[in-house]
Amino acid sequence: MKKPTSLNRTSISRRSFVKNASLGAGGLMLFGSLPVSASAYVQGSELLKVALIGCGGRGTGAANHTLAADDGVKLIAMADIFPDRLNSSMEILSKIYSTDKVDVPEENKFIGFDAYKKAIELADVIILATPPGFRPFHFEEAVKQGKHIFMEKPVATDAPGIRRVLEAGREAQRKNLNVVVGLQRRYQRDYKEVKDRIDNGEIGDIISGQVYWNEERAWMKERLPEQTEMEYQLRNWFYFTWLSGDLPLEQHIHNLDIANWFIGEYPAKAEGMGGRTIRTGKEYGNIFDHNFIELTYPSGAKVMSQCRHQPGTVVRVAEVFQGTKGSTQTGFGYTPIIRERKTDRIIHEYQDQNDESGYQIEHRELYRAIRNGDLINNTEYAAKSNLSAIMVRMASYSGKEITWDDAMNGKKVLVPKVESFDDIPPILPDNDGFYPIAKPGVTEVLS
Repeated sequence: MKKPTSLNRTSISRRSFVKNASLGAGGLMLFGSLPVSASAYVQGSELLKVALIGCGGRGTGAANHTLAADDGVKLIAMADIFPDRLNSSMEILSKIYSTDKVDVPEENKFIGFDAYKKAIELADVIILATPPGFRPFHFEEAVKQGKHIFMEKPVATDAPGIRRVLEAGREAQRKNLNVVVGLQRRYQRDYKEVKDRIDNGEIGDIISGQVYWNEERAWMKERLPEQTEMEYQLRNWFYFTWLSGDLPLEQHIHNLDIANWFIGEYPAKAEGMGGRTIRTGKEYGNIFDHNFIELTYPSGAKVMSQCRHQPGTVVRVAEVFQGTKGSTQTGFGYTPIIRERKTDRIIHEYQDQNDESGYQIEHRELYRAIRNGDLINNTEYAAKSNLSAIMVRMASYSGKEITWDDAMNGKKVLVPKVESFDDIPPILPDNDGFYPIAKPGVTEVLS
């Protein structure tokens, strides 16, 4: 059963949140700050200082949710490689919140490829929201400095990055640092209720499923004459695999994570197809515009994974699972339901349509844990669902069967060390401006 909403709910959460933001910035408790580096957590009502690393649309949205999540939180530092993005983010957040919540002096605005290190030093809680290719480096640094962390998904774009994130996550656990990852469906009440009912046996054992992130298009920035190739790619990071991971990681990871969560395990192998048939212009970098992959889980469950960006096509962002006793349905624009297998009748329908968004809940839970001395660490499941998405991309790019061990042990490094806009990106256009595209049956994805 569809809800009377549309996929625009995603856009509201990510890009138009200003109009819908909670303005509850009053009643702050301004107490002395206790550095997190000196203590594994901050209990009570002490001021928690926040640094935003990556000031684009998603970073600004995450900062908004953080500032609305806890009265004693203040944004005090920001970092980005582009001054215009930092300034735009600051302007937006300053229109929503008073200086009690947003107070970033000029000396705390850091620009450059090492800016993140300087901002991390000043804060108790770090928001990591740069293009995903850089996430492992930034996460390692935040853990090294002993900070609590909210980081957006995906957490890496290649297997070596996944291994770095997993190790840093284990170090965060040893240091009693909270780590929340932006796979917000795990925090949403409707998804949690469906998960509880699955665990209680209401649909039996899951034997198959279908997960979708099918949309029409994404944003794009025009190439400017004065840009170096590195700056152009960083401005259009979504369209370059080394920076975004391609659609399976950047967006479809949400649906794949739900499959892993509901089934209770990670895929053993992936096989399928993908390519570029509509978005074939040079402006679309080197990513595919469609992927269709069959995932096989250790239990034998089969999940069909679809993700696509093609104008004029069906829009669907959802998850459907079939069990031995019944089935489930979740997703944008759909009321979560459970159906009985024999009769196909709805035996449960989620009722509360005015829930707080998962985007907000995940931040509120982060600060609740910090205040109460609890520990949340989402790193392992986030990294492993990220690896599931990498398996989807690998299977799509190569046209070959990719096993879990293949993917986890993959040696192919996509992300070089980047120190300036004059550095050479790992992929370059040909003389006509077109980038090399993966060719199924030819492209090597593991080494």
